[in-house]
Order: sequence, then structure tokens, then C-alpha cells
Amino acid sequence: MRKMRVYLDNCCYNRPFDDQRQLRISLETQAKLFIQSLIVKGEIELLWSYMLELENSKNPSENKRMSIAGFSSHAVDYIGRSDSVSVIAGKFVQKGLKTSDALHVACAVEGKADFFITTDDKILKFKSHIQIIDPIALIKSFDHWRSE
Repeated sequence: MRKMRVYLDNCCYNRPFDDQRQLRISLETQAKLFIQSLIVKGEIELLWSYMLELENSKNPSENKRMSIAGFSSHAVDYIGRSDSVSVIAGKFVQKGLKTSDALHVACAVEGKADFFITTDDKILKFKSHIQIIDPIALIKSFDHWRSE
């Protein structure tokens, strides 16, 4: 059985550092940490990209930056800057995504991700041929994926 391939955007990696007193944030954090545990166990394949590195490098907190960067070692594939990523992103920008978000989604498409995982409501509303979901929805999808 083929393993699920996922791309988590930068807001997912930062979710555990957000204010956990809000129920949505706390639930998304727990789901994201569970997803990370499945990645570490090798049950899900993680994609990493130059966009994650770029955005993470701008994080003013060294602890957060190092924690997020360290997780890249679990990635099975790295999507670098390329003409094909730029072309895909350009189409997403035309459909309403801001450039940085479009580049993240394009990296996921280029890496043949099954799911693009985000906590950003605007991205969650974006319609594409890749499934864009939040961490909680991925847990539900993973249970279904395993049962197929």
C-alpha cells in the first residue's frame, strides 16, 4: 500500500507556538503533533520545500526557527525553486492566492502530495486539484486511507 504524502505549510509548523487557550488552536496543535508522530514513525511521507526554509528563516524566534528546521530531516522529498513550481504558482495567484501561499501549494503539487495541510482559512477555501485540509481533517482522512 502506498503511503500518504503530505505537505504542511508554515502556519502548521508554528501552530504549537500559538495561544493554546483557544480551542481551535489547541485542537489543531494536537492534530498537527499527531501527524508529526506518524511522519516520524514512517507511516506518512513528508515533503519539504525551499518556501518552508525561506519563511522559517524569517521567524524572529531562534527556538521556533530551530525546532521547525529540525523537522525537515524527516522529509522524504525536497521541492526546490523551479520553473514548473513558478508556473503552477502563477496559475494559483490568478485564482486569488497570495504569492507566498501559491508557491507553497505549488510545491505540494510538484512533490505529488496527497494533501496540503494548513490552518490558514483563506487557503482552506482555495479550490485546487490537490486536497487542501486542516490538521484535524487529515486525521480523519488518514484513518480512511489506512482502511483502503
